[in-house]
Amino acid sequence: MGILMWILFGAIVGWIASLITKGKGGLLKNIIVGLLGAMLGGFIGSFFGIGSVETFTVEGFLTAIAGAVLLLWIVRKLKL
Repeated sequence: MGILMWILFGAIVGWIASLITKGKGGLLKNIIVGLLGAMLGGFIGSFFGIGSVETFTVEGFLTAIAGAVLLLWIVRKLKL
């Protein structure tokens, strides 16, 4: 994906993750959470053979959302 597609992907994933966790945040936070969550979800998913965020698939999209939700949960537990 091109850089603009990654930014859009991160914004959507971060927004959905913030809706799930009932968090607040702006566009920049959603993009950062979405991109970092996609990396985290892809990293964890690779151990289990599920999801790939290298290409756009529904499975990869769900893996990215799960990673973003996990990231938000970790950050809240650490109170960062």
